[in-house]
Amino acid sequence: MTTLTRQAVTGLRLLIVLILLCGVAYPLTVWAVARVPGLAHSAEGSVITGAGGAPAGSSLIGVDPVAPDPAADPYFHTRPSASSTDVLGPADTTTSGGSNLGGFDQGLLETIAQRRALVAAREGVAAAAVPPDAVTASASGLDPHISPEYAALQVERVVRNTGLPADTVRDLVAQATTGRVAGFLGEPTVNVTELNLAVATAR
Repeated sequence: MTTLTRQAVTGLRLLIVLILLCGVAYPLTVWAVARVPGLAHSAEGSVITGAGGAPAGSSLIGVDPVAPDPAADPYFHTRPSASSTDVLGPADTTTSGGSNLGGFDQGLLETIAQRRALVAAREGVAAAAVPPDAVTASASGLDPHISPEYAALQVERVVRNTGLPADTVRDLVAQATTGRVAGFLGEPTVNVTELNLAVATAR
């Protein structure tokens, strides 16, 4: 057997081994892990369902809802998005990303001031009562999470425009709230996508 033949046979064997490892064994392992109880929901996109079990979105994606009548807005709102044409939203779902503007950028400061005034007017509170996450865009622009403070700020408006009891809405906020990871990492958050779906179901 010549050197060239031996090298060709060795290369072919290596190719077959890599195909079996990378093209068969690895994908099957990933697929099997994704079927493990507790992981399957996340592996399938964290889809949440609405009435009748129909898919209603993903718990990982938040798009600011637009009320048909802004004067009777029944929705909880997400953080603003840098991808939107309006200062508050909704986000452009074809684009994910932040503004990359620094804390001393004059344009960003003006945008934050605009957002604070708009949110304060929408919720009927003083501008100083508007929490930071209500006026600052997330890194993805499609973040479904807000702070419990921002959710609490919106409760009165949602109660007024949905007709639901205040205690019911507060309970729905509590159910959509996730605490700190391991009890000490990060901050509590409220998933607006899940919360709005729960409010719509309760109406």
